[in-house]
Amino acid sequence: MKKIFVLTGEPSGDKLASTVISRLKLENPKIKYLSVGGSHLKNLGINSIFDLKEVTYLGFTSVLLNIFKIKSKINKTVDEIIKFDPDVLFSVDSPDFTLRVAERVKKINKNIKTIHYVAPQVWIWRKNRVKKIKNFIDHMLLLFNFEKKYFDEENIVSTFVGHPLIENNQNNKMIIESMLPKNKKIISLFPGSRKSETNVLLPILIDFIKLMNKRHNGYFFYLHATEENKNLILESIKQSNIDNTDVASEENIKSKILSNSVFAVSKSGTVSLQICNLNIPSIIIYKLSFINFMIFKMLVNVRYANIINIINDKEVIPELLQEECNADEIYKSVIYFLKNPELIQKQLTLCSKTLEGIRSKSSSADEASSILLKYLS
Repeated sequence: MKKIFVLTGEPSGDKLASTVISRLKLENPKIKYLSVGGSHLKNLGINSIFDLKEVTYLGFTSVLLNIFKIKSKINKTVDEIIKFDPDVLFSVDSPDFTLRVAERVKKINKNIKTIHYVAPQVWIWRKNRVKKIKNFIDHMLLLFNFEKKYFDEENIVSTFVGHPLIENNQNNKMIIESMLPKNKKIISLFPGSRKSETNVLLPILIDFIKLMNKRHNGYFFYLHATEENKNLILESIKQSNIDNTDVASEENIKSKILSNSVFAVSKSGTVSLQICNLNIPSIIIYKLSFINFMIFKMLVNVRYANIINIINDKEVIPELLQEECNADEIYKSVIYFLKNPELIQKQLTLCSKTLEGIRSKSSSADEASSILLKYLS
């Protein structure tokens, strides 16, 4: 029996991995799996060697404060992978965790094929990582076609598989009448999938909702959450005494709510691609601690945080970062867009054109699963 170890480091990676593995299970139901994964892989019947929360850390200071815990988890993960003896180690995103594990596994057992899905963003920072990666990764699966040149330079086998968040899915346009508020326009809010992100951005977004409610009564707000963060957000809403706000955590429901939104306020990250793909206008927010932000600024070599802006080398989607990430600035930006539909149309047109340039010809999960199958044959 062929075996695959699926290695993730946070909820978004768990979700991406599950889309590939679900396709793989259809092609070959006899493959045996073990993982470091979360709820999405668990729903596919794949056990995790420990809770995903134990390795999900955000920011340089968080990593430093938890360095001994992380090292312990890396050691345990490597031991369990070697014991499981898979044909393929399929690592997904979270390079500071997953690639460290892959490197050590490859040193111990060169026969284990290592395939990594979601390339580290070497085009933003730490470009020299590519030289090291070629020593332990057999195949890199890329979300964006412009990434390929960085890996071709070092003769690393790579395939552009596309980004699953920008695939056309007509089901996302379905209207769920029972959940949509009557006579209210929906604004979708994304405080982040990690608890550390949510703890920072949620209070700011709640203050933004309060500002909106003082001056406008025609909106209903949906906070998009992971299952892990849902109760935390619900409790904050309850304490804030806001009655025109709810939380969505189930993936299909979140997508349908977003597709029926008039605007979105999103933390910086790949979810912005899904927002653009559904043709929803948006702004980007994010906030790091002062120390983390200064370290980040010293290391990165791009001017923008959002991938759409990076590709265009201009601010197509407004970014409110650090001190600008506050309720007042978010309110001003959202209202300015809502009062100027020509600005919304300009943003949507540019976003649509950008997505067409980076869209895969087929499904990212199909492409990735077909490559995994080749390494199992």
